[in-house]
Amino acid sequence: MRRNRNREYHCEFDFRTCYLRVMRVFQGIGEAMELLWQTGCSLPFAVRQREKIYEQLVVIGNESLLVVCVVSLFIGAVLMLQTGPVLVERGLVSYVGGLVGYSIVRELAPVLISILIAGRIGSAMASEIGAMQVFEEVDALRTLNIDPINYLVLPRIVALAVALPTLLLFAVPTGWLGGAVVAAVNHRIRVTPQAFFEELRDVVRLRDLAHGLVKTLVFALFIGTISCHQGFATKGGPQGIGRSATRAVVFSIVAIVIVDYMLSRFLMLSEE
Repeated sequence: MRRNRNREYHCEFDFRTCYLRVMRVFQGIGEAMELLWQTGCSLPFAVRQREKIYEQLVVIGNESLLVVCVVSLFIGAVLMLQTGPVLVERGLVSYVGGLVGYSIVRELAPVLISILIAGRIGSAMASEIGAMQVFEEVDALRTLNIDPINYLVLPRIVALAVALPTLLLFAVPTGWLGGAVVAAVNHRIRVTPQAFFEELRDVVRLRDLAHGLVKTLVFALFIGTISCHQGFATKGGPQGIGRSATRAVVFSIVAIVIVDYMLSRFLMLSEE
């Protein structure tokens, strides 16, 4: 009888814990959506914060450009290395450039670059705001009648929304270049750069690039909102700052993957 009671107690405890965790997740989603709404209402004040937006653009865009280009170059190279020989073996040489170019512009470049920015910039945003929250600097801003959303959140989200689609414009041709180089050098593929880009031009349309830009814009909003929300929710000193940075990266990546499917489905339906 005692063993059965203990089992029932443990089951009840686990159920209650799971329930509280699920409710905490939905509460965090609601708070993040409220933060995004308040930031959108603060857009008219973006002109006043143009200097801080420019500072964030330099950090997000300029300092991330080299990393983004290197990652994109090898994404295209690896994709060509894996898919090129398979297509050639099946007599689909003419589809090599189009397949790689289409995959990069619509899926791989937007998602992987957004994940990279989430790890590099999202953690930094959560850490900065989290440190200000722990050391009561956010409360000091409110005491000085300075809205933390206008001063801290708005510049970061606006800069992300501008920088991430711009980085995509550099990432896509760099990925195509990596694929073209591997296609020309690899003895199992042997597709000239001219043939590669001619096939890519026939398959990839301007709307495909537009879809990639839409994805990166939406991903930027999610990354900025989640990172800033985790920063404001920081508690517990230096350890809390580390936890907030980790949660910001993990939650941003999960959101990117989930939203990517939804956006892909919606954009495909819009083409029909």
